[in-house]
Amino acid sequence: MDGYLPSSATAEPEQDIDQVIGTDERRMHVRAYNYWASLLAGRDFPSIEDLDPTDVRDFSNHSLLLDFTAGSADPATSYIGAALRDECDLADEVRTIADVPPRSLLSRLTDHYMQIIANRAPIGFEAEFTNQRGRDLCYRGILMPFSSDGETIDFIYGVINWKDGSAVPQPRPDPVPQGDVLDLTQPLDVEEEEPALVLDDDSGLADRLSAARETAEVLKAADGRSRIALYRALSMAYDFSVAARRVPDDYAEILDDAGVKAQARAPMTPIVKLVFGVDYDKARLTEFAAALAHAERLEIDFEGFLPFIEAFPGGLKGVVAAERDARRPEPRTDTRADRARSRLRSAHAQPLSSLAGNDEFTLVLVRRDAQGRVEPVSAVTDLALLEKALRRVA
Repeated sequence: MDGYLPSSATAEPEQDIDQVIGTDERRMHVRAYNYWASLLAGRDFPSIEDLDPTDVRDFSNHSLLLDFTAGSADPATSYIGAALRDECDLADEVRTIADVPPRSLLSRLTDHYMQIIANRAPIGFEAEFTNQRGRDLCYRGILMPFSSDGETIDFIYGVINWKDGSAVPQPRPDPVPQGDVLDLTQPLDVEEEEPALVLDDDSGLADRLSAARETAEVLKAADGRSRIALYRALSMAYDFSVAARRVPDDYAEILDDAGVKAQARAPMTPIVKLVFGVDYDKARLTEFAAALAHAERLEIDFEGFLPFIEAFPGGLKGVVAAERDARRPEPRTDTRADRARSRLRSAHAQPLSSLAGNDEFTLVLVRRDAQGRVEPVSAVTDLALLEKALRRVA
């Protein structure tokens, strides 16, 4: 906790939650997101070194800092704000995510951390649930990625606000798809919470397609300018393609539902259309399909595409160029030249005087026999070849 968030923050009075939720321009998660965005400076992620404790005092009581530097399986809870600790009845025993009580408000934050790893972008979420005291809470939160090296997400900072859901009845809105970044300037709505989407080897094909599309939406939101977002989206698309080969009937049904045709000569083209959309830039789709096809050519397996493309010389452009080279047909053998070589091997050697003719210059073909001796065998009478040879010599 020390060095990231102020210890003095725990002494500050807790803010009035109803006021926090009800005031648009002062809403806690909006301020948190604006602060995160102000640190980007053209990067994909802010540096953890730029997370200044003095800048987050007004929402640090309701915040959490996760530290992945020791591994992503069970990240450390480097900081938990005082108001969040009080609401969750936490003592000092919570050191990692594994220690977080499952029916606590804190678990509402930590349950979403894998979506940050998958989407590599801030995630907003809102729901209602029954806490460990049996009280129904309405909450809204946001998780934001930080990095120590500019590329790896090794810290996540989260902010959450809440209120007693039974005290203020609200209409139920249409569900918000998990993984979407919410419009963080709108009032708190309530929805039934769905579990965060975490893929494993048993995940269905439709789930993989949904996850891949989410990462593609993150890329589109960045106008395609984020290399990290692009490679992550391609990685998810490739994993979907690997899974599709294993369940061809399910894949055919998905293609039919989407109105996308399978292509025997370009099997990755339907994949990228499903993930990025049929209306996505055609040139980019062609590049994406070529990159996925080259990974398939090299038999890259599940979760192997991201390290593959990051290590490939030239990145995406290099992979696309390699695939195009691999598709070029082998040069055809000139059978006429082979026949000519065969005849010349058996031809009798000729004296130079008989081959020189009467012209000033003559192009003569010689051969080297098995003993290494050089013998003239024929004169080249093509004047164009003679002129070309003269220019080359000159």
